[in-house]
Amino acid sequence: MAYYFLRDELFFPPVHIASREGIVAVGGDLSVERLLLAYRSGIFPWFSEGEPIIWWSPEPRFVLYPNKIKISKSMKQLFKKKTFEVTLDKNFEKVISNCQKIKRKGQFGTWITPEMKNAYIELHKLGYAHSIEVWQEGKLVGGLYGVCLGSIFFGESMFSKVSNASKYGLITLCKILEKNHFYLVDCQVYTEHLESLGAEFIPRQQFIQIVSEKAQNDTFQGNWGEIFAKDLAEISII
Repeated sequence: MAYYFLRDELFFPPVHIASREGIVAVGGDLSVERLLLAYRSGIFPWFSEGEPIIWWSPEPRFVLYPNKIKISKSMKQLFKKKTFEVTLDKNFEKVISNCQKIKRKGQFGTWITPEMKNAYIELHKLGYAHSIEVWQEGKLVGGLYGVCLGSIFFGESMFSKVSNASKYGLITLCKILEKNHFYLVDCQVYTEHLESLGAEFIPRQQFIQIVSEKAQNDTFQGNWGEIFAKDLAEISII
């Protein structure tokens, strides 16, 4: 299979040329400009250390609509008891470091290379990448991070050191996104964990159309802990 090789030009080929696995292109860099263009094109980077940068747009796409998130009775009980505390953009670097280190079933090593980590930290400093932290007794026990463009949150990775911690964080995030009229959360590829929370497949072309419209909306750029402080304080899961 021949892949499109990116050089210095700030460009991505159309996603319909992707391989069966979803690879659109190889190469290029992880500059802020290229990453933002990738997300606006329905493309994301995913590669292991020692590999060239690989750019993906899978068919179909796995997404989660914030207003469709499934909250089980057991999760509702955790919210009722306020089992965890959730913060936004309090410690992005600690969240991405935990996502980098967490051991995952069937996965050897990590795709969050030092290069990837530094690139997303830069996006965070510019107010595009955001973290959701989940705390228990003052300790960080779960979290996730992703990129916001317009009314779409492009999820990147999550971790959990305590049962249900990452679910708690994602449910909290979705409630905030729903209140602020976000259209969807991009989950990229299938996991049972996300399916249990209501994530579903949609055709890639439908996803690209949504991105072309919704990623152009005004972006909540900046520190989400400040922007959504009132929404976070008022969350109620019944």
